[in-house]
Amino acid sequence: MNIPSQTTSLTQGRPEQAQQNTSAGVGLLVRSILAQTRVELLLTIRRGESVLITIIVPVVLLVFFASLNIVPTGGRAVDFLLPGMLALAVMATGMVSLGIATAYERYYGVLKRLGGSPLPRGGLITAKIASVLVLEGAQIVLLVGVAVGVYGWRPQGELAVALLALALGTAAFAGLGLAMAGSLRAEATLAGANGLYLIFLLLGGVLLPPDHLPAPLEALARALPAAALTDALRASMTSGAAFPGSDLILLAVWAAIILLVAMRTFRWE
Repeated sequence: MNIPSQTTSLTQGRPEQAQQNTSAGVGLLVRSILAQTRVELLLTIRRGESVLITIIVPVVLLVFFASLNIVPTGGRAVDFLLPGMLALAVMATGMVSLGIATAYERYYGVLKRLGGSPLPRGGLITAKIASVLVLEGAQIVLLVGVAVGVYGWRPQGELAVALLALALGTAAFAGLGLAMAGSLRAEATLAGANGLYLIFLLLGGVLLPPDHLPAPLEALARALPAAALTDALRASMTSGAAFPGSDLILLAVWAAIILLVAMRTFRWE
């Protein structure tokens, strides 16, 4: 006589058990991603070339050009240079550091071995993006700290627009780094990432306004994601400046195209 009631109890317990299993699986995935993020950050810090290109170069360029005050702008040099250095930090972290490191992990078979671990491939990519965001946060704190402490810069403009520009820039340049790392040889990714870094530094409005370039170069510069990111950040960090809608749209289009290419061409081995 008790069998039906026991069966009913077991049936009712199955959804709860399934929910507990799902929660435990999500918790394990989150912990695995956090652990992999920590590993990615430690590896980045131990790579001297990554620290140089992501942390040191933007700060040195900011201090050097702001101190000399030779940048052709109508206002204070730091107001022009800080947005450019933030954009440069995003390019260095997402495209150069992430791209080159991932390319050599693929070359040495690390990605293949990680792909066979309990951490799914989507979790590995999430951990890499999370490490990029943490590094960018540290770069922003450092660059803004130098601008405030040394040159008396004060926050102005629209913070939400600046964060939107940084998010789109991170998607575009991290996608570009992963696209190169997942489809090119490690040596080609190394050369390509460093070459693009130099091009974006010169044409991206980081140190020189694009309208100071010759007309053909200015047209090329304004079509690239680097100038769109720099101009969007500069407008969002300037009090009373117009909303950088065209720059944000161009940056979003670049981010969508690059991420689509990365997803279609990325190879794990």
